[in-house]
Order: sequence, then C-alpha cells, then structure tokens
Amino acid sequence: MTKETKKWWEETSAWYQAECKIPIGVHYGPGSPDEDKLKLMGSVKGKKVLEIGCGGAQCSISFAKMGAKVSAIDISTEQLKFAKKLAEKNRVKIGFYQGDIRKLKQIRSNSQDVVFSAFALLYVDDLLKCFKEVRRVLKKGGLFVFSVDHPFHRTLDSKKLKLKNSYFDTGKYVDAGVRPDGSSYKFVMYYHTVSGLYNTLKKADFEIEAILEPDSRKRHKMDPWYGLWDYSPRLLKLIPSTIIFKCKPRSGR
Repeated sequence: MTKETKKWWEETSAWYQAECKIPIGVHYGPGSPDEDKLKLMGSVKGKKVLEIGCGGAQCSISFAKMGAKVSAIDISTEQLKFAKKLAEKNRVKIGFYQGDIRKLKQIRSNSQDVVFSAFALLYVDDLLKCFKEVRRVLKKGGLFVFSVDHPFHRTLDSKKLKLKNSYFDTGKYVDAGVRPDGSSYKFVMYYHTVSGLYNTLKKADFEIEAILEPDSRKRHKMDPWYGLWDYSPRLLKLIPSTIIFKCKPRSGR
C-alpha cells in the first residue's frame, strides 16, 4: 500500500466512520449479504483469524465475538485508533498491528487458519506480493476469503447509467480535487479485471473454491453503504457492486 493510501485514510477515517456507521458484523461490501447469510468460512471458534486492511475493525470484532483468536492489520493510525476504541467498547481482545498488507512481517508463517479482507485490496498496488504473503501466513488447508469492488461497477455512471470507463482500463486510478473546506485531496485505488484477480491468485499458488457476485437488486440487512456515493439503488439493480473470492493454498504445499 502506498503513502498516498495512508495519507487518504489518515485524513478521512473520522469522516468515513461517521458517514457509514458500520455495524459489528462480517461484511463483504455494498449490495452484499454478510457472513451470517453467505456462510463462507463456517465456524471460526478457536481459530486464528487475520484481517488485513481492517479499517475500523467491525469485522474483526465480530470474529472475536464468535470465539476466534483475531489479529488485525491496517496502514492507518487513525483507523487503528478508532478500531481499538471500538474493540474496547465491545470487550474483545484483538491483536492490532500497523503495517503495509503487502508485507505481513508481524505474522508468523503457517500460523493462520483464516485470512479475511473486505474492500481493502483495492488500495494495493502489487496484489501478487500481497497474495504471496497471505499464502505464507496461512496454515495448510487454511482459508483466504476477500471481497473487492466489482470491476463492472466502475464502468457505469451511477446517475446517468451510461458507460463511463472501459472495463479494460486497469491499474492505478487517481481522483484528485478540493474539499468544501478548501483542502485538497488525492484518492488512489487500483483497477483489475475479474480474470486479472483470478490469475493473480493462481500465480500466488491458490486454488479458487468459489467466486460470488451477490445479487444487489435488493437492499440487504446490515449493508451500511447502500445509497452512498456511487452505490445508488438504480445502479445496484443493474450490476453487482461487490465480488467475493474464496480460496485455499494449493494442495501439496
């Protein structure tokens, strides 16, 4: 993750958390049911779970409440401040670390039963490096489950419902401008195709067990992003906004 990403989240963490009011739960993203419905990970009681790009740790706290032994990593000091306070409020113990999720140096190899990420990998400029690190820290037979913004979602204008970008325009995307208070901002993320995500996982020696494109035509319970920003009900009725991958290290490891 880059310095640009860190700067963005240091400046916008408080606004984001206040705007979204994310409930405690294992969420996958806009237009998607949560883990209570999808049940991709099964019981995590007694398991070691690592969340990469944990943000405010609403998902990590939920894992801890389920009985998991949870570690959580984020690049942002401000996000981790919020996360630690929220964990204390919910009376759960989580091992928090600050760091770049391309380099999971705080986590021992072959130590985690589950690695989870929701909408954090959009900010990673080298997914292969990140995926290889995830594979390193997973136990044999461990599970890697993550969600990202669906690549189709970025191609349509949420108001005009017309094509605005080519699906094939991948790589770094920059949105820069000025906030109402006069301060400047620079939002950076990285676009991928579905096949690009799939093939990068294969290169990192993962087996893909499932790819899910949740039906976003109805509002799902516990979805705090519905109607915010580009996640308009009109657009959500046409294309999915979230894509989820469930993977395991290739057998024979």
